[in-house]
Amino acid sequence: MADKQISLPAKLINGGIAGLIGVTCVFPIDLAKTRLQNQQNGQRVYTSMSDCLIKTIRSEGYFGMYRGAAVNLTLVTPEKAIKLAANDFFRYQLSKDGQKLTLFKEMLAGCGAGTCQVIVTTPMEMLKIQLQDAGRLAAQRKILSAQAQLSGQGSAQPSVEAPATPRPTATQLTRDLLRSRGIAGLYKGLGATLLRDVPFSIVYFPLFANLNELGRPASGEKSPFYVSFLAGCVAGSAAAVAVNPCDVVKTRLQSLQRGVNEDTYSGFLDCARKILRNEGPSAFLKGAYCRALVIAPLFGIAQVVYFLGIAETLLGLPRVQP
Repeated sequence: MADKQISLPAKLINGGIAGLIGVTCVFPIDLAKTRLQNQQNGQRVYTSMSDCLIKTIRSEGYFGMYRGAAVNLTLVTPEKAIKLAANDFFRYQLSKDGQKLTLFKEMLAGCGAGTCQVIVTTPMEMLKIQLQDAGRLAAQRKILSAQAQLSGQGSAQPSVEAPATPRPTATQLTRDLLRSRGIAGLYKGLGATLLRDVPFSIVYFPLFANLNELGRPASGEKSPFYVSFLAGCVAGSAAAVAVNPCDVVKTRLQSLQRGVNEDTYSGFLDCARKILRNEGPSAFLKGAYCRALVIAPLFGIAQVVYFLGIAETLLGLPRVQP
């Protein structure tokens, strides 16, 4: 690849197409992951992914599973495009000497890609988490209100149910954050996002490249699409589980609203300490299987679109195999 130029616009288009398809397929599982990660001991509303999805459909309807999807669908195009195109760009720059990329250089390219993507990932996750978690907080308030009514049945004064809190929209959240905290409000949890996405990319991209290489025909042609898909799924799920502790901390830090008696956090280390002390080491794996189920097809689909070179075909450009 050292003597060929990559088409950056085509890579950006491929990343965008892949992100839109992937997010549409797996967003309900991502919603369950966020809600499971945010609930703390003693304040549990959901017991599992399936329980969360069933209760969400019952209380919020089918489209309740897609709360926050508009934010993701809007921003996932630049996010995935930057991530995939940056990795391709860094791999190209690191292989200009004509040598096969070493594992260290592959990890370095992944590190660069993960660092670049947080420009879009952090505000996207910030808004998405508020919208996804609103249903959990509403369900928790409903449960507590019902418990209060039961305990107050024998009292002289009947309990009054609190009015339902209106659920925010992405536009309202963005406006409120910019007004109260400035642009920094949209980048709350930036450090935690970096600590999640940089290691993820360091694990994911080299693992994918090597797994995909295993399926390459002896003739030297590109790997079949199903090999790229499976390589993306395996590499994505492995990397997702590996960095899940950082994802739990990031989710907690970026949540602006808390349930009754839930901990608040001042930073990454404070959050990690309180989770370990109050919920135990297993809390860092909350939502891990959900995240693996989200990331596996998401990156599998992404790599199929990316490696098939759909944009290159549409633009009439020759496709370059990384």
